Amino acid sequence: MPVDILVGTQWGDEGKGKLIDVLTRDVDMVVRFQGGNNAGHTVEIGSEKYVLHLVPSGIFRPGVQCLIGNGVVVDPIGLMQEMQDLARRGIDVAGVELSNRAHLIFEYHKRADALRESGAGAMKIGTTKRGIGPAYADKAHRCGIRGIALTEPERLERLFREQAAKYNRLFVEAGIDPLDIDAEWLKVAEAARYLAPYVGDTVVSINEAIRAGKKILCEGAQGGLLDIDHGTYPFVTSSNTVAGGACTGAGIAPRHVGDVWGVLKAYTTRVGEGPFPTELFDQAGETLRQVGREFGATTGRPRRCGWFDAVAAGYSCMISGVNKLAITKLDVLDQLPELGICTAYEVDGVQTPYFPASTEALAKAKPVYEWLPGWQCSTEDVSCWEDLPENARRYLQRLAELVRAEIAIVSVGPRRDQTFEV
Repeated sequence: MPVDILVGTQWGDEGKGKLIDVLTRDVDMVVRFQGGNNAGHTVEIGSEKYVLHLVPSGIFRPGVQCLIGNGVVVDPIGLMQEMQDLARRGIDVAGVELSNRAHLIFEYHKRADALRESGAGAMKIGTTKRGIGPAYADKAHRCGIRGIALTEPERLERLFREQAAKYNRLFVEAGIDPLDIDAEWLKVAEAARYLAPYVGDTVVSINEAIRAGKKILCEGAQGGLLDIDHGTYPFVTSSNTVAGGACTGAGIAPRHVGDVWGVLKAYTTRVGEGPFPTELFDQAGETLRQVGREFGATTGRPRRCGWFDAVAAGYSCMISGVNKLAITKLDVLDQLPELGICTAYEVDGVQTPYFPASTEALAKAKPVYEWLPGWQCSTEDVSCWEDLPENARRYLQRLAELVRAEIAIVSVGPRRDQTFEV
């Protein structure tokens, strides 16, 4: 049975957590394959609201294995606290497996992240200061500490102290307080004791599941436009967020990939720095923010909001090979009389349907809009395609046509039951 992949196809925050939760009705294993606890996946089940940062969103389905793959960077203290919180709320975490190849994040990575942002000036990226970039940098520099070390306490302590001392020299040179290595080690040691039983070879687990014919879903974090190679560089994350990242980040051969699900918000948002051609600074933008509750699940930062950008979303769907669309937050548009869709950019007087590689060109891009009438009635209780207002169906069909993929799921609210298949 092929492995399906679900990715965000904008700048993140598309509602992937909810869609993973919905799709896991029929899967045996969910695998997170990149990013760290800079991502926040929100799932609402009845009156309960959960925000996950590292644990895959399949955790709410009994019997589903939840793997944290080798491509993820993991804050062991944060993961321990997240799992303990889930357990306190009655969620069984026994099915969690942490890759022995995943790289670990420590306090010194977070301090380095904050130090870099504070001195970046105009090149500030707007990171969550969770240490993601520095941890991936250590991985590339071949001096990172991997999950396997959580099962080897003496080796973990030696490696941690060596790396912390190296970072402390940088902190002192920068004029900031060094890390209290002894105090921090006690926290790391506690997390290691808790997590050690969950550490395993996830690559083997995944491929054994493939051979056994089990259904596997790979869960992406962030969005395609934040991909380190294909996104709005340098205003990107530090990992490959596109569907191809699942192969390297989970250890899956490309021949095993089946459907690629792309999650699209019915409008566009962005958090942090970087160009955003369709960003709205008027009342329509504020309406999207307030009605859509557009505040980061990880940081609480207000998200920048704008009309649907089909140029950016189409590019993102193309590089991930999206063939199934899951469109979220349609209900947020319910009361708007008119809706804009950006179908091209105008850069220095020249119109283009393509997404530019140059961040400078994107910053100058003027959106070329197509306007569609709104439906101005509630969709939050709609449970099938036929019951959507005609103008809502037309709007969704136009989005799908522009990004060249088929609509498979529509979401009209945050709850698990406010989602229907098309």
